[in-house]
Amino acid sequence: MTHTEITVLPYTVNADVYARYGADFDPEAVNDEILRIVNAAAPAGVTVERSGKVLAEDHAIEAARAFDWAGVLSRIDLDTILAEHGK
Repeated sequence: MTHTEITVLPYTVNADVYARYGADFDPEAVNDEILRIVNAAAPAGVTVERSGKVLAEDHAIEAARAFDWAGVLSRIDLDTILAEHGK
């Protein structure tokens, strides 16, 4: 099965966000949870890797290109995720 790279999705939380909250978090767990949410929302046959690469199986290329990746990211409740992964 062929996988085509569609884009790179910048899903990870940067250090500035953590600094604004002024608390200590498990960044790996936070990013893993965001990645899990993004992959759950992705069209069938599309996967986002830890690197942020969006890969689509042949039958899902158009769906992956048309998918609203920014919309999914904007709907993620970062406050809740951070609350669950504080140290």
